[in-house]
Amino acid sequence: MKKLFAFGMASVMALSLAACGGAASTASSTAAAPADSASSEAASAETTGKKWVIATDTVFKPFEYTDASGNFVGIDVDIVAAIAEDQGFEYEMKSLGWDAAIAACQSGQADGMIAGASITDERKASGWTFSDGYYDSTQTMTVAADSDITGFADLSGKTVAVKTATQGASYAESLKDEYGFNITYFEDSPTMYQAVLGGQCVACFEDTPIMKASIKDGDLALKVLNDTASDPAPYGFAIFNTDNQELLDMFNAGLADIKENGKYDEILAKYLG
Repeated sequence: MKKLFAFGMASVMALSLAACGGAASTASSTAAAPADSASSEAASAETTGKKWVIATDTVFKPFEYTDASGNFVGIDVDIVAAIAEDQGFEYEMKSLGWDAAIAACQSGQADGMIAGASITDERKASGWTFSDGYYDSTQTMTVAADSDITGFADLSGKTVAVKTATQGASYAESLKDEYGFNITYFEDSPTMYQAVLGGQCVACFEDTPIMKASIKDGDLALKVLNDTASDPAPYGFAIFNTDNQELLDMFNAGLADIKENGKYDEILAKYLG
């Protein structure tokens, strides 16, 4: 989860600046209880008046980002809203950034996290507890539009960009020794893209749907090398404290419901076409 052209660059940097602002943007929702028989978890959350705090990233289009009107939107944002409505719980979503979202969950300042986080054994071992997968994604390598790099074999002795602690970073790390390239780490996607556009790095590794959306919407002079894609892995909602198991259970129940009633497909079509 940059712009070679001035207009595209201004657009991305505006998003980046917004992401780095002092106060985290938030969105909250009070969802009505389901008309049918509510699950015990949803009923419990409603009667106790619990407002769950859900942390997320800032710029990871099309999963979470700020639109032209200043609204925080995206696939993850809409999925949480739909699940909260289905399960009848109240929540506040905080746009913190990737690292800060993880830290907030680990410190108890947030109850759960949704930010295009790939479900991996490594994360599970380090304390993440994941929901059922809600979207399958791959990671791919992206280069400048005029680059003569066509694959991993062209990276020997060169430097690539990744976003810290992401699946894209893990994918690059798994290839580093075999293909002999170096890695530079960045805290957000826009800055990572700019490193490639500015020539500091010859390529970057990013989740495929995010990269394609960023190139299209930002008119970035970059190209995705599709023959470099990783095996698909699912994104999951995550908690870091067993006290929040109720929230995870409601997410899973609501996800199953919105997949069955068609709302999930509507959300994906809205952002991915």
